[in-house]
Amino acid sequence: MDTRALLKEIRLFVLDMDGTFYLGEQIIPGSLDFIEAVRRTGRQFLFFTNNSSRTPERYMDKLAGMGCPIARSQIMTSGDVTIRYLQTHCPGKRVYLMGTQALRESFLQAGIPLTQEEQPDIVVAAFDTELTYHKLERACTFLRRGARFLATHMDLNCPTADGFIPDCGAFCAAIQSSTGRTPQYLGKPSPETVDMILSATGFAREEVAFVGDRLYTDIATGVNNGALGLLVLSGETTREDLKGSPVQPHAVFQDLKELAGAL
Repeated sequence: MDTRALLKEIRLFVLDMDGTFYLGEQIIPGSLDFIEAVRRTGRQFLFFTNNSSRTPERYMDKLAGMGCPIARSQIMTSGDVTIRYLQTHCPGKRVYLMGTQALRESFLQAGIPLTQEEQPDIVVAAFDTELTYHKLERACTFLRRGARFLATHMDLNCPTADGFIPDCGAFCAAIQSSTGRTPQYLGKPSPETVDMILSATGFAREEVAFVGDRLYTDIATGVNNGALGLLVLSGETTREDLKGSPVQPHAVFQDLKELAGAL
């Protein structure tokens, strides 16, 4: 199927944020053109970020400041997926959260019982930009004592305007090296993420395209779960990275501006 025929079937674009729509505090040129093209052609869009360090409301404020105001229903995070998973599969279980204060507040508002020093049932690792050695030690100790291990997402690095910084997957690698324990990852590319999006939007998976700059998260979410994966080269992945990659996108674009032109 050629690119235009492929795009014609898409009703919902699930957009990554860091490295796709913006980089750090700067919007990537052409991103607003894409939003306009989606609206003009009668499609819908939903922002989804694996970055669990902020609340959806903070992201809404950031996007509004870039000229893209959205409703709460138009954004999800890996934190949202994790909260839903805990509510559905682990109701009442005590959680030790290795995450930011903002994420902690989201968990508490959702009724997730959190503990800090007492042994939890579950350790949840997230993109903790407030990480301390004490938090890392507590997580490892609780896991050694038998707690279950979950992580909001598997990204190794978070793109910024100055380069890449360690993300949740890198923290989990440190914990795994110390404890021998591997987490169950939620967020992209987990099926739990796709299920939540389909449930919230009502679209069929073949009508959905995941758009992003990472092969192993953004693109894998679509390719591995019956949807589409559209790669943009404005963030982490280069064309060279495509060679030999087990995850191959359905189409590749330089950025959202080029994708907008294809629509």
